[in-house]
Amino acid sequence: MKTVTLREVTTDNFREVIQLKLENHEKKYVAPNIYSLAQAYVEKNAFAKAIYADEEVVGFTFYGQFEEDDGTYWVARLMVDTEHRRTGYGERAMLLAVEHMQLLEDCEEIFVSFVQGNKDARALYEKIGFLDTGMVEEEELVYVFRFA
Repeated sequence: MKTVTLREVTTDNFREVIQLKLENHEKKYVAPNIYSLAQAYVEKNAFAKAIYADEEVVGFTFYGQFEEDDGTYWVARLMVDTEHRRTGYGERAMLLAVEHMQLLEDCEEIFVSFVQGNKDARALYEKIGFLDTGMVEEEELVYVFRFA
């Protein structure tokens, strides 16, 4: 089994990150990585990370505190390239992001939202321990992970 790590997006891996692919039907579920990287440039308390399996870029995640006023933490993006699906990389990357945020002093819970028809996202988040809040934001279901 390959080791999954989250690493900074740098000039060395930038092209690999923006060239990661989704299936055509999935593009409605996840913003393009280039958009997320542009957003990361202006978000002070967010982390844009390349997902690596050993030394290969296999995905991308973007998480952190996006609204300083309300103090909430979110996983805004999680994507794994089409060639690396069903490998467990997304789950392990999500767990690493959760572990990272758990170390942050003021993070007590993490939110994630996803398009209602995205069954894979729902299954992944529920497996990790995210719970349905019953809220819908911008037509997306909102789930929460609370640290015990």
